[in-house]
Amino acid sequence: NKFGKTARYWRPILATPEPLLSVTDLHVAYGTKKILFGIDFDVTKGEAVTLLGANGSGKSTAMNNISGFVPTLQGKVKFEGEDISNLKAHEIFLLGIVQVSQGRDLFPDLSVEHNLRLGAAVRNRKGVQQQLERVFHYFPRLLERRKQHTRTLSGGEQQMVAIGRAVMSQPKLLLLDEPSGGLSPQFVNEIGVIIKALKDDGATMLMVEQNLSLAFKVADRFIILRDGLVSDGGFVKGMEDDHDKIVKTIYL
Repeated sequence: NKFGKTARYWRPILATPEPLLSVTDLHVAYGTKKILFGIDFDVTKGEAVTLLGANGSGKSTAMNNISGFVPTLQGKVKFEGEDISNLKAHEIFLLGIVQVSQGRDLFPDLSVEHNLRLGAAVRNRKGVQQQLERVFHYFPRLLERRKQHTRTLSGGEQQMVAIGRAVMSQPKLLLLDEPSGGLSPQFVNEIGVIIKALKDDGATMLMVEQNLSLAFKVADRFIILRDGLVSDGGFVKGMEDDHDKIVKTIYL
């Protein structure tokens, strides 16, 4: 029966939407060293989820597995209801999962604009100009530097190029691995504002982040990994004033 009865009226029981991304009993290793020991979590369309945890807890490993860079030992990763656990990285990219890694992977001797255009070389070839204008709207600083070689930019500006290049491909799921890593407080704040704008415009994101202020600025929900397992989690609105408790959960 799809309807629940109350004392006064009948009302439909709304079905829970199927997650865009579903990770189930995921086990992952680098060679003989096991990192993840059976983690489970979902990301729904339009949601921003942050993975928190100490160094070595498995956050980036989970991200790299979802992107296809690290193989699955056991368990499943499903995207739009389809099992992608054994797909290659380029196949996963074509499905719309796009990762911005800690290394950024830019082409230093190409201009900012050329680096951005490469984001649409495989996905979204017909919408290049429209997406370029969209990226420059989010990153006006890059519009000013569009003809500069990327190697001449600051670390924060290079991070903007890396995120902008990912946006150029019109991802269905954007993976951000430590977007604040190594950046000055000014750039951390700028990156946070931009990521929040992407979220407000409907982007679905999974992010690894150590900076709790940034994580809580942009995320709807957080998941804490500890020693390769999910140890805790919750909605940001319920925890945004309780950073100390989260830090203790992560490190103690």
